[in-house]
Amino acid sequence: MTPEEKKQLQIAACRVRMGIIEGTHAAKSGHPGGSMSAADLFTYLYFKELNVDPANPKMPERDRFVLSKGHTAPGLYAALALRGFFPWEDLKTLRHIDSYLQGHPNMDMVPGVDMSTGSLGQGISVAAGMALAARVQGNSCRVYTLLGDGEIEEGEVWEALMFAHHYKLDNLCVIIDNNGLQIDGPIDQVMSPYPIVDKVKAFGFEVVEIDGHDFDQMEAAFARARETKGVPFAIVMKTTKGKGISFMEDQVGWHGKGPNDAEYEQAMAELDQKLAELEAM
Repeated sequence: MTPEEKKQLQIAACRVRMGIIEGTHAAKSGHPGGSMSAADLFTYLYFKELNVDPANPKMPERDRFVLSKGHTAPGLYAALALRGFFPWEDLKTLRHIDSYLQGHPNMDMVPGVDMSTGSLGQGISVAAGMALAARVQGNSCRVYTLLGDGEIEEGEVWEALMFAHHYKLDNLCVIIDNNGLQIDGPIDQVMSPYPIVDKVKAFGFEVVEIDGHDFDQMEAAFARARETKGVPFAIVMKTTKGKGISFMEDQVGWHGKGPNDAEYEQAMAELDQKLAELEAM
């Protein structure tokens, strides 16, 4: 990746974080913490990795993305809006009555959303089914799914991993956002899934662990995922919950609440400063 490409991704990720704050502030609710930790991943997927077309969101050969941790819809919506799937201003309608931008993604209403999600553990099962269906249909698309590290405490996740290995779904890429926090506290205190990498490997996956805020590491991991044949691939991302906002970072309380007016102003000021620094590079 060239320095200019990385700069443009960093700028886009900053704007995605702005969209998350805009949406959750307007809604007075939502899930900014996990959306922020995955903002760089959303940016990389929609601006570099995925074969998608905002002008033709249902094209049959498109890559599929399933947000298994569906509560982080504010991050997905911000990336989709920035990519051109729907107007940026609509982010301010998040969770409003009659808005198509519900608190969790709805494939029947939101352009670019491939699966309605929200019940944790189910998204990865759907993604595995999509990957098998693509193979049966002779579709060369790839399927990607993002899970939370608290979500992988769900037993259904491990059934899906077993399914993916059994059917040798090398067109499936499972991504786990390991920010260390879930709604009730640190994951290692609530119901520890560690060691995550070793457990996923034990289910027959090729696995790599990366810094989920480093675009160079993302590029290398996704390249390896595409090159891996005969087994499914998983990326475990070490991230910071609330990444990008000083008072949100690594704070479990920001799992599921929107910023008030004063917090909104501070968050946007921090992001405006970051954006200006990036654009001046």
